[in-house]
Amino acid sequence: MQRVVDIGRRIELVPMDPHFNDITIGLYRQNVNHGNNTPAFLVHTYSRISGAPERIEAVVEAMQVLGGMLKNDDGLLHFPCNSTHEAACRRVFLEACKLAPDTPAEPRPLNILDKKSRLTITVDSTGQGVYRVTTEGEGRSAARRISAIAGGLAKLGEMESVETDNRDTVAFACETSHDALVGLLLTRAPNVRVVLREDEMGAGRGVLSAPSQQT
Repeated sequence: MQRVVDIGRRIELVPMDPHFNDITIGLYRQNVNHGNNTPAFLVHTYSRISGAPERIEAVVEAMQVLGGMLKNDDGLLHFPCNSTHEAACRRVFLEACKLAPDTPAEPRPLNILDKKSRLTITVDSTGQGVYRVTTEGEGRSAARRISAIAGGLAKLGEMESVETDNRDTVAFACETSHDALVGLLLTRAPNVRVVLREDEMGAGRGVLSAPSQQT
């Protein structure tokens, strides 16, 4: 009889990996008992085809670079602060899976060109997990974009809005800096409504197939 292994609670799924034989890859959350139930994440596929373990390891390595995550001795990923940051981790996983095998993962910069306003948006870390959104532009339109992008970061990273006159500052509750993670979230923050809509549509994506149903 086949033994069933508890790999945790699935929190995200790529039903068909376009970069490796359309295998299904899932992201699972576990609690590792190191005295404080540290949240950790497992990247997993049931596929047994040749090269699948290497593909999973490539995604894990990309998540370490893109999200500033760490890998423990069991191959599980976690954030240096040992906080969950589940929504942000899901985003890191999805972005890591988008990378082709021959494309090296690189940390995203803390600035982008905002296509809507044509302004360069920069996010500055002020320490203890606090980030301030700025731009070289002035006026109400620039202030609105700053506020919107700060709000986008807050939603995507489950960050807290810091009360300021310009609504330009957000912070992680863990009070730890996550520059690589913020750089990745910044690429999606200007279009956060589209991102959240995609997430809602993807919430009904299937579960990982049983091993007997995968190639």
